[in-house]
Amino acid sequence: MKIIAFNGSPRSGGNTELLLKETIKGIVDTGLSVHTFNLNEMNIRPCQDCGGCNETGKCIVNDDMDQIYEAIRSADRIILASPIFFFSISAQSKIMIDRCQSFWCEKYLLKEPIKAGIYGRKGLLLLVGGMKKEIGIQCAETCAQAFFRTISVAEHEKLFFLGIDAKGEILHHPTALKDAYEAGRKLVELKVK
Repeated sequence: MKIIAFNGSPRSGGNTELLLKETIKGIVDTGLSVHTFNLNEMNIRPCQDCGGCNETGKCIVNDDMDQIYEAIRSADRIILASPIFFFSISAQSKIMIDRCQSFWCEKYLLKEPIKAGIYGRKGLLLLVGGMKKEIGIQCAETCAQAFFRTISVAEHEKLFFLGIDAKGEILHHPTALKDAYEAGRKLVELKVK
């Protein structure tokens, strides 16, 4: 099973990264490995809305996104982890998602969606934010849902934590790390039919 994760936080060692690491630990403890993309460290240009992918489903901009395209195409499980900034996902996450316009063209214009492998395609969304209002989660989740749908991930689980702002504050939440660990394990479970 191929599992990839996107760390959309710019803050090294921050709440999003800590939560993601615990999720990955839950997966690794099942004997699987996870390839993590730290989006803040990658050279990814924003989508130029140039239409270059309309007829081919392939982006004409060559940068670090090329690695991500191949990883998304072949992944069985995809994790998106982001802090909530101004009621949405981080800019790092959004740049990557916007560049998935080529997958949108491939799926909806060319009618060639990404095919699921033997394990199917599932996702996990991890969001952490300092605000206490649900609207931040709702806006960020809507963007993530569009991303997952575009890359042919029909179902995804969600794990959200609000009121977590200071660096490392997630470590003091009574259940966050345990919940993240269990979410990782659950993501890679194979149900016997």
